[in-house]
Amino acid sequence: MIENVLHSAIIMTTPVLLAALGGLINRVGGLVNIGLDSMMLAGALIGLILASQTGSWGVALIGAAAVGGVLGLLMSLCVTRLSANEIVVGLGFNILIAGLVRFFLKSAYGTSGTLSLPDVARLPRIEIPVIADIPYLGAVLSGHDPLTWAAWLMVPVTVWFLRSTPLGLRLRAAGAAPEAARALGLSPLTLRDVSTIFAGLMAGLAGSYLSIGVVGLFNEGITAGRGFIALAAFYFGRNRPWPTAACALLFGFFDALQIRLQGRGVPAELIQTLPYVMVIVVLTVMAIAVRRARTKGA
Repeated sequence: MIENVLHSAIIMTTPVLLAALGGLINRVGGLVNIGLDSMMLAGALIGLILASQTGSWGVALIGAAAVGGVLGLLMSLCVTRLSANEIVVGLGFNILIAGLVRFFLKSAYGTSGTLSLPDVARLPRIEIPVIADIPYLGAVLSGHDPLTWAAWLMVPVTVWFLRSTPLGLRLRAAGAAPEAARALGLSPLTLRDVSTIFAGLMAGLAGSYLSIGVVGLFNEGITAGRGFIALAAFYFGRNRPWPTAACALLFGFFDALQIRLQGRGVPAELIQTLPYVMVIVVLTVMAIAVRRARTKGA
């Protein structure tokens, strides 16, 4: 059971990690993206449709990322160009996309809630010889798809990008001190738009992972609030990629654990709250620790 939980934990971590890294870049650029869940939902739907129609999971990922990026751009323009409140805009996008998805399912496919399509191209699993046969280690490292590997590779890449590239440094400057950045000839609003597009791309990929990497179908509740968990992850990490990944992994572990615990005599509704409760507990403990540290410093 432990090996199954470990393997499932890596799988369930992937969509949260992808969205969290995108949201982290967005927050560094100065915008808190509350609309990640809507971009994940749209990416999940488009990814499934393209995977069925084209028979290519690569095309599905590109399409899902593209629709997420477009939604990210639209959201950013509302905030940066129309001066709308980012929290209100993000929540509005979540409600709007959920409604449009429901309307699209009924009008285009005559279904409600769940969409199952034939010949869906699923993400391939990569088995690593020798390592796959090693207890525990094989469960963690082998049998995962390319997007999972890409998600974890993105963690050190994000560290390098923010610390060592001109664009990363400009993005940090635009988010931390937009007036100073503007005085240096930078365009904070444009950089913010770019970071939100990137967040949308990552969220779209995260959504498509759920539909063609995990379950092979689409459901209106497929994201299950993972966009908000991603939001909690990069807040937990304080805009640092590795702590953000750690929080995503924590959620993935408890998400996998609750799946394994279902059917063991405990009400499923109660078990399903486990990953969300644990994230709340961790964030609460972290907030208390930070407050105590500030109190001692004062």
